[in-house]
Amino acid sequence: MKTLSWISVTLLLSQGIVACDSEDSVSTPGAAGSGVVGTAGSGTAGSGTAGTGTATGGSGTTTGGSGSTSGSPSTGGTGGTSAGAGGAGGTGGSGTAALKDIVDTAVAAGGFTKLAEALTKADLVTALKGAGPFTVFAPTDKAFMDFETQNPGELGKLTKEELAAVLQYHVVSGAAVGSQQLKDDQVFKTLNGSPVLVDLTGGVKVGAATVTMPDVKASNGVIHVIDKILLPPKDDIVATAVAAGTFTKLAAALTSAGLVDTLKGPGPFTVFAPTDAAFDKLGTAPTGNDLKNVLLYHVVSGAVGSGDLTAGMVPTLLENKSLTVALTGGVKVNGATVAPANIIAKNGVIHVVDTVLVPQ
Repeated sequence: MKTLSWISVTLLLSQGIVACDSEDSVSTPGAAGSGVVGTAGSGTAGSGTAGTGTATGGSGTTTGGSGSTSGSPSTGGTGGTSAGAGGAGGTGGSGTAALKDIVDTAVAAGGFTKLAEALTKADLVTALKGAGPFTVFAPTDKAFMDFETQNPGELGKLTKEELAAVLQYHVVSGAAVGSQQLKDDQVFKTLNGSPVLVDLTGGVKVGAATVTMPDVKASNGVIHVIDKILLPPKDDIVATAVAAGTFTKLAAALTSAGLVDTLKGPGPFTVFAPTDAAFDKLGTAPTGNDLKNVLLYHVVSGAVGSGDLTAGMVPTLLENKSLTVALTGGVKVNGATVAPANIIAKNGVIHVVDTVLVPQ
């Protein structure tokens, strides 16, 4: 897995120097014609007041006051003298530049004017100024212009709700995921509800887009800059399987078992989908409730990419039944080979398997 370095934030330090001066005090005449030498800035025959230094956010500078006295004329008393100690220097102040939220960070960057306009039109600005945390895959102005060139007028035709659905597909809610935390073949559920796939082959890709600048920090999340607009998938798991053309027997089995509506629901689901060739290897196909149980045994709750899988047991929608995942020599589920993996649908992920999985 490849990682990208973090972007550092510059700290600004400021210092100020304030100087204070103290006035010398006036001495008093010596007693009985004799003067006593002043101690620590004061004397019986005369007194001196030490200056006090103060400083805020910098170093203080003071000048100590000097004391002086005059002895009696008849005895010639000795004047006491002292010098005040200079004030101690203050501690220099420091400041940290405050982070802005996702929206303001994007606006300040200057390359996301069209994204900001789209967020305003879709009424999503307030949401992305919220507490988060969010991970935002942010298309640049050039990405918007390239899309317009390839699809003239399409974005402009979208309703407010349709535009919001597209923009929400660029947002992962609940986590600020840095580039160093991304994994190959990882799947994130977006704010749109549909999953998006991370691919670390030859750089960092999210869906069909390449991350050109990762880890732009904001007060409520992180932004990864991308070079294309991400379009959410249109078809659910069942429609995606039917469109592939190699899952006709799986589609027929789902219909027979009354599970089509379930797998057309919001999900998200992860389906280990046996091909027509896998059903051919099965011999006698189960029917009735046995068929329903077999099919539920192929479905896991949540959108799980092959990069998210760990070796061990994975619970399925069939009550109290789990699949066994192995990652040695590729991804295997109950001994069946997963290939290809990570087919993204509107409501989940499909991993193709070469064998029908039968619960024991």
